[in-house]
Amino acid sequence: MFGKVLIANRGEIACRVVRTARRLGIATVAVHSEADANARHVRLADEAVCIGPAPARASYLVGDRILAAARQTGAQAIHPGYGFLSENADFADACERAGLVFIGPPASAIRAMGSKSAAKALMAAAGVPLTPGYHGDKQDAGFLAAQADRIGYPVLIKASAGGGGKGMRRVDAPADFEAALLSCRREALNAFGDDQVLIEQYVLRPRHIEVQVFGDRQGGCVHLFERDCSVQRRHQKVLEEAPAPGMTPERRAAMGRAAVDAARAVGYVGAGTVEFIAQPDGRFYFMEMNTRLQVEHPVTELVTGLDLVEWQLRVAAGEPLPLRQEQLSLTGHAIEARLYAEDPDKGFLPSTGRLTHLALPADSAHVRVDSGVECGDEITPHYDPMIAKLVVWDHDRARALARLRRALAEVQVVGVANNVGFLSRLVATPSFADADLDTALIEREHGRLFPPPQDPPEDVWRLAAQAERQREDRCTLAAADAAGDGPDSPWRLLDGWRPNGRAPRPVTLRHGEVVRTLAVDEALPHGRRRAATAVAGADGRWHVFLDGRVWVLAPVHAGDGDGAEDDVARGLRAPMPGKVIALLVAEGAAVEAGTPLLVMEAMKMEHTLQAPAKGVVSAFRFVAGEQVDEGVELLDFEVRP
Repeated sequence: MFGKVLIANRGEIACRVVRTARRLGIATVAVHSEADANARHVRLADEAVCIGPAPARASYLVGDRILAAARQTGAQAIHPGYGFLSENADFADACERAGLVFIGPPASAIRAMGSKSAAKALMAAAGVPLTPGYHGDKQDAGFLAAQADRIGYPVLIKASAGGGGKGMRRVDAPADFEAALLSCRREALNAFGDDQVLIEQYVLRPRHIEVQVFGDRQGGCVHLFERDCSVQRRHQKVLEEAPAPGMTPERRAAMGRAAVDAARAVGYVGAGTVEFIAQPDGRFYFMEMNTRLQVEHPVTELVTGLDLVEWQLRVAAGEPLPLRQEQLSLTGHAIEARLYAEDPDKGFLPSTGRLTHLALPADSAHVRVDSGVECGDEITPHYDPMIAKLVVWDHDRARALARLRRALAEVQVVGVANNVGFLSRLVATPSFADADLDTALIEREHGRLFPPPQDPPEDVWRLAAQAERQREDRCTLAAADAAGDGPDSPWRLLDGWRPNGRAPRPVTLRHGEVVRTLAVDEALPHGRRRAATAVAGADGRWHVFLDGRVWVLAPVHAGDGDGAEDDVARGLRAPMPGKVIALLVAEGAAVEAGTPLLVMEAMKMEHTLQAPAKGVVSAFRFVAGEQVDEGVELLDFEVRP
């Protein structure tokens, strides 16, 4: 076994590798960018080395700096985690040339599966079933459009070198093909440095089922059963579970054999995932192979009782697989929810900021939390905005689902927009509860997932009012202390006393367009105070967590006006740091509300800004290719009736 391992990654996977390595008596080295100098994985590791500025392309994606850190610290092996260089064949080769063990598959396997089109040709030769489509190298736009016509709409355009939903678009009609192709190519080139695409038949009501595989250097290869990852938005996974609901033993065996055949076809070593699209009638097709550990691996660990990171370390050290196929079994059911700093009401736009309040469920035999951040840490625009993975286990799916609902009700996040409320609604939908799963579940349940705004209940108003009054009292006492008033000074009395009775102590609060003034002389009943597990203040607002929901109320002070935000101006500002990549209308154009105006790229994803109202685009303030900061006005817009 290794004496020291360098972790060429960040976030929750880096923290996870540290914990497993420590249990095995292996020292760890964390690499980090300047932005991550105080990150959780850095604090947990035995040693840490800074490898460059905040942007990943100047730090985590610079293989030479990572290799230099390994030489500097005397590490014998490099664990790439997932993302960044984990599927970079050149980096795997460089590790070998440097005398370091790359804890992953051989570079030849990464290359074989790195191109979706080449991988599909290899799978066809191995007898693995493929989705009908065009997987060749010819990339002329007219030719690709003709292939889409031949396949039949709807089709899916996919970046050949892609993953994670980037560079992928569903197209329902020929008239939409050209624009979708251009968008896919832009996104693929930015994310992967390669704009080649393939065209496939879009399977209606598909399920996304993937199989965990593991190979060793002795030629052994097993599968560790399947995961259902059908619940997605923008082709990115939101919920994952194991085993897949409704999976028959026959289909499980067939998919397992196909996954092992795929792994053997490329001489696979280490942890990998073979992903399939499954039809409602039971047919399944190879989609791609991820030549690394997956974000959702904890659900497999909970139903098999295994530590896949430990398996990675042992196999990389030359040991054979710890178990044979017939020794592997499933117990119970596990579900994982990904907690992200993103705003579901704004198209899941990533959110940045400091976590001023963070409460997550405690780890137990039934609940596991993998997180790379703690309260006080910052979510920056440079990396994936994941806050944590919340994973639950129980003896069957119904009980696991109940565990997940309770665990989500315990999550409290203040400082960034987040998807906790969305996840709570998602796991309560009839489709998910009844395991009526396919990749369009979120769109199908849109009405339940995005309900109309509701006014806070009375208890929320009163709890926020009490919190605001206590804040004002603290300010009053602090001012008295600063003025030198002694303990007997009347200016320190906060009870509203007057000669003819006590004066009311009102607090005015706003929630959306609703403004209320409340007296806070009487305390809220103890039982309801207890149900509100937290009232947290941030950015001049109160976040009230009550009965598994969060409500945000802002105090209104004299002279504040009505407090209403300028919705039009807000809609024309950059929602986060990024680059303007396309202007979609001409200056002077008259547009309707909702008309796409401009495309930005941020966090390797495209975001389209739309007209907030009917009006005229007077002028753009930036041209395509320019970088912009969060909050800057992108264009001048005149509202017209």
